[in-house]
Amino acid sequence: MDEQASIANSTDDTIVCYAPSMITTNGVWQGDNPLDYSLPLFILQLTMVVVMTRTLVFLLKPLRQPRVISEILGGVILGPSVLGRSADFASTVFPLRSVMVLETMANVGLLYFLFLVGVEMDLSVIRRTGTKAMAIAVAGMILPFSIGAAFSFQLHKTDEELNITYIMFLGIALSVTAFPVLARILAELKLINSEIGRMAMASALFNDMCAWVLLAIAIALSENDTSSMASLWVILSSTGFVLFCIFIVRPLISWMIRKTPEGESISEFYICLILTGVMISGFVTDALGTHSVFGAFVFGLVIPNGSLGVALIEKLEDFVSGLLLPLFFAISGLKTNVNRIEGSTSWVAILSITLLAFAGKIIGTLLASICYQMSYREGVTLGLLMNTKGLIEMIILNVGKDQKVLDDKTFTVMVIVALFMTGIITPVVTIIYRPTRRFLPYKKRTIQSSKPDSEFRVLVCIHTPRNVPTIINLLDASNPTKRSPICIYVLHLVELTGRASAMLIVHNTRKSGRPALNRTQAQSDHIINAFENYEQHVECISVQPLTAISPYSTMHEDICNLAEDKRVAFIIIPFHKQQTVDGGMEATNPAFRLVNQNVLANAPCSVGILVDRGLNGSNRVASNKECHYNITMLFFGGQDDREALSYAWRMSEHPRVSLTVMRFIAGEEASEPNQEDNTPIASTTETDADRERKLDEELIKEFRTKSSNNESISYSEKVSNNGEETVAGIRSMDDAHDLYIVGRGESHISPLTAGLTDWSECPELGAIGDLLASSDFAATTSVLVVQQFGAAIMADHGDEEDPSEPFQSLRSTNLRPHTPSEPQNMYST
Repeated sequence: MDEQASIANSTDDTIVCYAPSMITTNGVWQGDNPLDYSLPLFILQLTMVVVMTRTLVFLLKPLRQPRVISEILGGVILGPSVLGRSADFASTVFPLRSVMVLETMANVGLLYFLFLVGVEMDLSVIRRTGTKAMAIAVAGMILPFSIGAAFSFQLHKTDEELNITYIMFLGIALSVTAFPVLARILAELKLINSEIGRMAMASALFNDMCAWVLLAIAIALSENDTSSMASLWVILSSTGFVLFCIFIVRPLISWMIRKTPEGESISEFYICLILTGVMISGFVTDALGTHSVFGAFVFGLVIPNGSLGVALIEKLEDFVSGLLLPLFFAISGLKTNVNRIEGSTSWVAILSITLLAFAGKIIGTLLASICYQMSYREGVTLGLLMNTKGLIEMIILNVGKDQKVLDDKTFTVMVIVALFMTGIITPVVTIIYRPTRRFLPYKKRTIQSSKPDSEFRVLVCIHTPRNVPTIINLLDASNPTKRSPICIYVLHLVELTGRASAMLIVHNTRKSGRPALNRTQAQSDHIINAFENYEQHVECISVQPLTAISPYSTMHEDICNLAEDKRVAFIIIPFHKQQTVDGGMEATNPAFRLVNQNVLANAPCSVGILVDRGLNGSNRVASNKECHYNITMLFFGGQDDREALSYAWRMSEHPRVSLTVMRFIAGEEASEPNQEDNTPIASTTETDADRERKLDEELIKEFRTKSSNNESISYSEKVSNNGEETVAGIRSMDDAHDLYIVGRGESHISPLTAGLTDWSECPELGAIGDLLASSDFAATTSVLVVQQFGAAIMADHGDEEDPSEPFQSLRSTNLRPHTPSEPQNMYST
């Protein structure tokens, strides 16, 4: 029996006896072994599967591997290939008598997961992409299918007759693309909202549809080898089930949605009815002779897009994909026995299948891509992405093994091939396809280089509704005019938690009265409503609300990609600390700080960090009062300060803004930092400092000349010899200010701030910004810390660009205004 236990699920010849009454134990104190009873044993198995999967997810995360790799590997490790080699482990933890319970629960989880996959699929994507996605999908299926058919002769047992179903199962397994896994990989690579990402998703969607049809035919043929009429009845009855779902079930569900009153969520009764319908669909298709997951998938497809689908996903996804789905991969791993692959010939065959199937899909996809005028790099990348394997292939292999079409060796070979093909996709795509190269042509994205008669584009990032009033007042003070209107992209930043894939949502005007489905959507609605209200009450303002859902570690990529794609000149992000009731500052979420630091390092334009302490106390639109803003700009020199002055100058043209510019000048006793350094680099640094001073003087001269007759602008200079005198000078200013604007100054070494950075709490604000934002600073005024594009690069790598470029006018740029003929991009509605 030990030998039988060690091979666990690898045999179909073992007779297992079950004890129906041994479900729950009476307890160890009465001498019972919990593992002799089905419920405690199942709980232990489930725990081991989840722990193993999560451990592998953590270990493989640095390699950017999709979760499906960890799930399949976890099953293989628990199976006879690794831990199951021990007869004691196999007979104790995964005895044959437990397989029925384990596999039943795994199939229940699979049933509901495929239902959720169907719910999440948007078939209109195929319609929007037209024949292009279909051609790419079909071209990417033909060659791998042919390769699978060719290798079926080598993998098949020589003592049995090769039939058509074996060829079909092998060909489908190699040609299929795993849609859910592809969505996760695209999200990880930040390509899900790109043109190539949308094309890959649409092609994978059509590929899945074809795979399900072929799988249904293959199952029908495998179960009815002796009677072709029975196979025909299986295919016809399955087609009838699909038509029933489309023309009967879908209208019924649409009627349920219409019956739901405005402002209320879908009733629990309807939800339970739909969840019961999933099991009924699985039962019907299983009885018809296809597979239960086919019915659940089709039932999910007919669920209309909208609030009902979102509610179902919210209720089911975490439990199904996190707890039940890994059981299915564990079952697959228990059926995978690497020891069955003997000799170098078998491993050569595995390598050959992997390479040829991989190359076949790439070549087929590339040829179709070239026909549609796509570049070679995009075609190859698309081919790589279409090689994604995962759940769908595992379903095909498991069905083939259950139907006794695939033997143990073929099953194991195909599981290993799936692991290889999916595992290498993310690293290879990362190497050959780098959309960040598009940043290079867009270097002049600054306020200083913007034309006075062009549209001023701003990307505003918001974590919570608390950020909204001050940001709206800041934008209102930024002087939107007919000559220079402001285009505002409002990006609500939401952490990705437990979702299948990251996404960027472009919001259209929502129907009033519809309920928010969760707290995140409620916050988004609050933010959107506030900005839409602002847009309606103020002229020369256009607002485009968006929501980015992604991990905090990569959220800056969403921000920077959107900024570059929309060609904005300025990004405004909130400081990670907020003001408390007693006037102090406390961190709301440490992850916000990481996002800010990453944005400062990677932004394709200028960035402003807003320390929110209120701006005139109330929302102008809500109070309907004419607010007057007193703004103070502290100028120390350097490109960040020049950018800050440029923004303050734009604000000063607003009729309800008073601007005070205080310039700090180094006194005769001021000592240059690192003056004792006599290396050759010192002369270069001195030359750069002289150049920076010249640029500062030119901007200040232009500013004073053009604003000399403006009574709302006051300019003063203050001499300081060191950081201590600078702090004293700032503290001596009166408190009648609504906003401080300062440059970050990270790339500018100045004796005026010498020593201040040594005790700086938040270096991302710079020395002066950190001082103004600190809790012990007497004034409770909002602060905007500005970094000009290129400053972070200079601070980290030296001055790589040639700063001797002729000084441009304050408002000259290559930022062109948006026109209706402008080509639409991946974020456009």
